[in-house]
Amino acid sequence: MSESLTSRFAKLNPLAKARPGVYDEDAGEEIDNTTVAGGGHGARQSSNTKNQLKISRAIKSFLVHEYVVSEEDAAFDSDEPSEALRVLLDKPHIQVPPEVTDRSHPLPEYYISSSHNTYLLGHQLRGESSASAYEIALSTGSRCVEIDAWDDEANREEPKVTHGYTLVSNIPFHAVCGTIRDVVDREAAESVNKQGYRAAPIMLSLENHCDAHGQLRLAQIMREVWGDRLLSRAVREMGHEEQATGYEQVRLDDLGSKIVVIVEYHLPEEADISDSSSDSSSDEEEEKKEARAAYKAKKKTAAKGAIIPELAELGVYAQSVKPKDNSWFEDVLPNGPHHHLINVSETGLAAHMPAASEKIARHNSKYLMRVFPKGTRISSKNLQQVPYWGIGAQICAMNWQTFGASMQLNEALFSGTEGYVRKPAPLRAGGDGKLNTGRKRKLILHVAGASGVPVTEGHDEDEIRPYVTCSLVHPDDLNGEHQKRKTAPYKQHKLGFMHRGDNPPRTDPIWDEKLEWEYDDNELVFLRMLIKSDVSFAANPIFAVAAVRLLYVTPEWSFIRMLDLKGRETRCSLLVKFSFEDI
Repeated sequence: MSESLTSRFAKLNPLAKARPGVYDEDAGEEIDNTTVAGGGHGARQSSNTKNQLKISRAIKSFLVHEYVVSEEDAAFDSDEPSEALRVLLDKPHIQVPPEVTDRSHPLPEYYISSSHNTYLLGHQLRGESSASAYEIALSTGSRCVEIDAWDDEANREEPKVTHGYTLVSNIPFHAVCGTIRDVVDREAAESVNKQGYRAAPIMLSLENHCDAHGQLRLAQIMREVWGDRLLSRAVREMGHEEQATGYEQVRLDDLGSKIVVIVEYHLPEEADISDSSSDSSSDEEEEKKEARAAYKAKKKTAAKGAIIPELAELGVYAQSVKPKDNSWFEDVLPNGPHHHLINVSETGLAAHMPAASEKIARHNSKYLMRVFPKGTRISSKNLQQVPYWGIGAQICAMNWQTFGASMQLNEALFSGTEGYVRKPAPLRAGGDGKLNTGRKRKLILHVAGASGVPVTEGHDEDEIRPYVTCSLVHPDDLNGEHQKRKTAPYKQHKLGFMHRGDNPPRTDPIWDEKLEWEYDDNELVFLRMLIKSDVSFAANPIFAVAAVRLLYVTPEWSFIRMLDLKGRETRCSLLVKFSFEDI
């Protein structure tokens, strides 16, 4: 059937993209081995790119006007920053409190930077599986990675890693284990006893789709390839506090830099769900849907608890369960393992919020939870994880393939750490599960200007109208609607002789504006900042991004090193000052 006349006219309408609210500010580009951000990492602080940052003449004038530096220290006649300006450039825009990375507490009291379907490059249904994806995720800060293991009918001795019943390619399980081993060894060699640079445990979420023989091979290969890097037994002897009660958990520092495996544990009556790969999507071919249905039917006929002992015993501190009902947060999980981990989809968890949020938070103060993306996120977009962090979910598994809004927030939480961040006190053991303090706060962001705005391909430096738009991301924003504020677009005066003061180029804009927000105070509030261009009758392009956890920001003026949409550091810096007031 031919298109209707109306729909064809709509495609010709130049205003079609100019409707307010249709621009996708959450989008990111594909992560690769040049990416430095995503899950937080000490390497971000030591990047050489900060030595390449320049300070525009207009920014120098602003700093003199604000009495931050003297006119002499501004060094107007030099392209190189003076010593005073270099100190300001080198000042970190965040400072992670030492208690946030203190490892002497139980494992459930930490957020863990986590990757979902780690083996994938790109699209969730048509992408490529690659062992190198594990190196990328781990190198950019992920501490929990996922392996989907399947039997390979062509080689029964070598399970394969792939996204089942999709067009995704597969890789040998051996190759994945080898890549993880090499990362562990490299991190051990490069480790420095300094915040943000220490080697840390790697948790492995093992999604098993193998039969008994395949499971045996999984266990054998992990032991063979990883050797003593693998945590294969309890770190303390019986009689220590770890075994004293049903609630004691292993401390993070007890795990050293071991590989810690999360193994499935089948309850007598568990929920009829699997990982997000089992959720159907309109983008899938009918035969793939039929294959999935056949697989689910096969699982129903299989014996419950069909994890062989050789594999089960490797789940020393994390046994993944999918409970059928709400008993896990209403009381105590019946028939559950000592170190159970609740494995739940974002939609399954959201269905209990906010009604059961405090109960879930109290459960998560003692036990682990892993939240994975719903299956319809096939383009590798991400769940909005801040509300789940707000109820203490330790492992929010991110589609690591693209550096979109959620990955930028992941970077904001874990930046400057080794991928483990201690949760706020209300979400730890003994807390009441209420994250908000009961106080109202005001954030005042003074946006001075930027130097070196990176203009993306297809845009002319002489035509852009850059502005800064910021979203305050709060755990109470369950619907994903955040408070947004923005500066006016910068417009260079082409007739410079009619303009007083500096008239910098469009890539070095000055805004000198204050943006304000009021919010319920807690420790998990974030600010996401974008430099965009105001374009008539088209989507406003994003040139650079940054996100910060307000708990970490430093006082007075700071240069924020901006990132591109692949999570790489640019030569662009944004000069801002954070101020807070109690209301």
